[in-house]
Amino acid sequence: MKDRQSLGDTPPEQFRRQLHELADWIADFRENIEALRVAPDDKPGAIGARLAKHPPEEGERFEKILSDVDRLIVPGMVHWSHPMFLGYFGWTTTAPGILGEIISAPLNVNAMTWRTSPAATELETLVIDWIRQWVDLPKEFDGVVYDTASVGILHALAVAREEAAPFARKRGLAGRADLPRFRIYTSDQAHNAAEKAAIALGIGEENVRRVPCDGEFRMEMSILRKMIAADRQSGFKPMAVIATAGTTSTASVDPIVELACLRHEEKVWLHIDAAYGGGFAILPEYKWITEGWSGADSIIINPHKSLFVPLDFSVLYMCDLERLRRVFTLAPPDVLRGDTVEATKNYMDYGVQLGRRFRALKAWIIFRSFGREGLAARLREHIRLANLFADWIRNDDRFELAAPVSMGVVCFRFLGGDNNKSVAGIGDAGPGSPTPATAGRLDRLNSEIVERINASGRAYLTQTKLRGQTLMRIGLGNVLTTEEHLRKAWEIIQETASKL
Repeated sequence: MKDRQSLGDTPPEQFRRQLHELADWIADFRENIEALRVAPDDKPGAIGARLAKHPPEEGERFEKILSDVDRLIVPGMVHWSHPMFLGYFGWTTTAPGILGEIISAPLNVNAMTWRTSPAATELETLVIDWIRQWVDLPKEFDGVVYDTASVGILHALAVAREEAAPFARKRGLAGRADLPRFRIYTSDQAHNAAEKAAIALGIGEENVRRVPCDGEFRMEMSILRKMIAADRQSGFKPMAVIATAGTTSTASVDPIVELACLRHEEKVWLHIDAAYGGGFAILPEYKWITEGWSGADSIIINPHKSLFVPLDFSVLYMCDLERLRRVFTLAPPDVLRGDTVEATKNYMDYGVQLGRRFRALKAWIIFRSFGREGLAARLREHIRLANLFADWIRNDDRFELAAPVSMGVVCFRFLGGDNNKSVAGIGDAGPGSPTPATAGRLDRLNSEIVERINASGRAYLTQTKLRGQTLMRIGLGNVLTTEEHLRKAWEIIQETASKL
């Protein structure tokens, strides 16, 4: 058996040396990240094959472990913080964000009740209110921090279910003759979090109805009204409508003002998924995004998408947050009774989680480091770069824009050669109608361009489908991405398209 003196933690002086070594490693990684491939080109299982198959019997030196991070882990990663990573909504890791994560690790608190960590609880409440002020939400809205928007939507719809089916929390839905089948409505451009929530809540995936969109990929209100009317006539009960402010493919924004009116007319829950678009509301010129928000029941904003907070940090706002607490609060287990103060906010009562990370600390550090002006300036730069990229596309006859440019997202399509815009029929070119054979060939070309670029490790894009056509897509959100990086990416796209 080991000597008892060796059973504690790493000795302080040794730990201090390791911290300095790690600080240098982090600084070097950030400084030299451009020298790395953006993504590996390994086959599934290749990384695992290089790792030890059996757990260690004896402890290993930190220096050896860190060396293996360099040798085995870093080469096998998609580097979302790389300035040439242009996938999804872009991504960013900032120096204040890294510092915030480092500080939260040694504190290692559980922010489940006020008493188990008063500072964590009160700082979370403060940061939630800071964001509320920045986006001009009414004071009736309060929030809670979760990991992702998918989890937030699940909680919002749980409250919607309780209000549509009283006592669902206690009695469930099964076997209740007093309840109809419920319906949830969202656009055909929305995230699939609605279906996942419906599965978990016992509503059923089939009862999430996808509403077609208009020419700007916004939910078509006339069709939504017809769907609701038809469902009521067939004996279904419309439960909720999920609007999106910043859809996954195009960052389009649904007609929220009209949806807020529909909420009152139809007596349905209105949830706004502003996971991406919500952060842009800190810009005065983007306040239009928030029109109609005061008429919603719940709203999601993900600062880890557009306010430069590292994953994961998502805020669910709800008009009268007590509705959420009533659904999820329970008498605490005996071991927690002494640590529950009824007059304070105990965040474990606002969701399924008991253990909760101190997520608010990193957001607080970032917001103080940049301020609203610093965050806004970075968002404006990403908007500028997105529109610059769109201009490059317009000036090359081999490509076309496939959707209006929104925030930091650009969807575009390669047309297969010179002067082919007449066959595209989806973006700037107008109502052209390609033959099925031509459309299929263009789909394969666009998909192949993205796959070849990603496999090259020089940049990273995503592909999506709009109206059945395969497109390329970039998202700008990384503070390290400059105009020079974007121009380089455009040259890589042009070069790869020419080779095909």
